[in-house]
Amino acid sequence: MRRVLIVDDDVVLVELLEAKLKKNIDQDIDIIKAYNYKEAIKTILNKNNPVDIAIVDLQIPEVKDGAVVDFALRKEIPVIVLTSNLNKELETSLLQKPINEYILKTGANSIDQVVESVNRFIKNFDVNILIVDDSKTQLLNAVKIIEKMNLNITTASDGVEALDIIKNSDTKFSLVLTDYNMPNMDGMELTVKIRELFGKDQLAIIALSINDSPEIPTKFLKIGANDFINKPFSSIEVHTRINSNLETLELFDKIKNMANRDFLTNLYNRRFFFESAKLVYEKSKRKNTTIVVAIFDIDYFKKINDTYGHDVGDVAIIECAKTLINSFRKSDIIARFGGEEFCVMLEDITVENTKKLFEKTRENFNKIEIVTENGEKFGFSVSVGVCYGIRDSVEEMIKVADEQLYQSKNSGRDRVSYDISELRREDEKF
Repeated sequence: MRRVLIVDDDVVLVELLEAKLKKNIDQDIDIIKAYNYKEAIKTILNKNNPVDIAIVDLQIPEVKDGAVVDFALRKEIPVIVLTSNLNKELETSLLQKPINEYILKTGANSIDQVVESVNRFIKNFDVNILIVDDSKTQLLNAVKIIEKMNLNITTASDGVEALDIIKNSDTKFSLVLTDYNMPNMDGMELTVKIRELFGKDQLAIIALSINDSPEIPTKFLKIGANDFINKPFSSIEVHTRINSNLETLELFDKIKNMANRDFLTNLYNRRFFFESAKLVYEKSKRKNTTIVVAIFDIDYFKKINDTYGHDVGDVAIIECAKTLINSFRKSDIIARFGGEEFCVMLEDITVENTKKLFEKTRENFNKIEIVTENGEKFGFSVSVGVCYGIRDSVEEMIKVADEQLYQSKNSGRDRVSYDISELRREDEKF
């Protein structure tokens, strides 16, 4: 659980901030409120319950403006500054401090900005970034600024080392921050190489350079960089640019998910299943291994809709999706094909374990109990068709699984029927 400290003498603002943070932050958070300097310092000094991030009003009564901000920064706590007054002198002063962000108190919109900033900070715990610079001093300076964002940082001294890390590390990087002038491989060449591996919607690149040539930023953007920052830079500028690019990547992911997932169940849709299944199929053909394609269909689904209504039918579909997610591995592809029909593809599993798994999954469906608004209770079963082995294509395997599904339906439903081709290996991987 992440701990968020709010320091402000405006009780109404603090309560509103607390309510909005609890409502809009995806993860569990513990919010501590301090209405004066003493309460803030006491909380910051509590080593048993360290603060992850502080939202601090710049003007706290009875102390110098910015006193709490400075104290929190000395204790290496990331700070979001709130202020109702910001003249040029004060803005210059803030830009020189290693704060995460400053937000003007301008009404409801400023509250939303704070919530977005805190949400981004908490999400950063799971985000990986690669910083590339041949200057140890510049590299350490960048790390010092960026580590306050709670990103997971990896460093490289030039483009060659950076590219090797990207290609061979198990770490999935969301963003690369690279200097331009470096030995062995400079930032532009590194950008080109990265773009051969990842699109701009998969991995963001921010280039850094002393802008002594106006065409450098343009060149970087043309070859695939997402952004450009001039040296020297302030911590706020770096934080803002990084957060903006990470938010853009999240938006790309959201759009992809909307295109690839079923709206009702959030499982993959039919189109995405075929795209992914063909990749798995081709890999299995190359390695001479077997795969499983199975089709699930809810028994007597029309009767459920006719008896309880389509809304309850949707509940049954959602429960079916949940049961499939809980029954299979994360690496297995699970999709809703349409209506009450679902398709699953598995690899690295023996015939024996396939039969055990699908029989157990069928039994899991028999444990489902749905309660309607009228208090009526009912359950449902599924019929399953399984194709094990390697056929001429994914489409052929789906056709065989569908034939086995009809076999299950015609044999009384609530059962699994199999079509198993010759085994290619005996080792158990499941």
